[in-house]
Amino acid sequence: MRVFASAQELAAAVGQCIGPGPWQRVDRSRVDAYTDATGGVDCVGLGAATPGWLTLSMLPLLVRDVYRFDNVRLGVNYGVNRVRFPAPIPVGAQVRLTARIAEVEPVDGGVQLVAQLTVRADGEDRPCCVAETVSRIYFKEEP
Repeated sequence: MRVFASAQELAAAVGQCIGPGPWQRVDRSRVDAYTDATGGVDCVGLGAATPGWLTLSMLPLLVRDVYRFDNVRLGVNYGVNRVRFPAPIPVGAQVRLTARIAEVEPVDGGVQLVAQLTVRADGEDRPCCVAETVSRIYFKEEP
């Protein structure tokens, strides 16, 4: 677990890989809960694979054990630049996340973080999800 308490600490981590985090199981109950939450999205053709969008929705769960921010007054999920689902996740598989701090740029009163998040399933060669997320972090004033 990496903890960032200032914009300077975060900027110093550009280019660094963090993780992997702990394994999280993607069981049938998680897939069913996702399907219910999305209005019964039809996953025809997936068979024993999980929906890619479920993987994307798990990023906050997976990233919280890889890095976090202290001394923050506001954090904003600003968006996603790019998302790919190179390989399916079999129902019942375990997944974990690795992060790379790609960019940290100043914005009015804070910093914008671009992080490349890669999710892999246990025993799979290719990643299941690669997403470039964008966050805005507003640290508290330093004393």
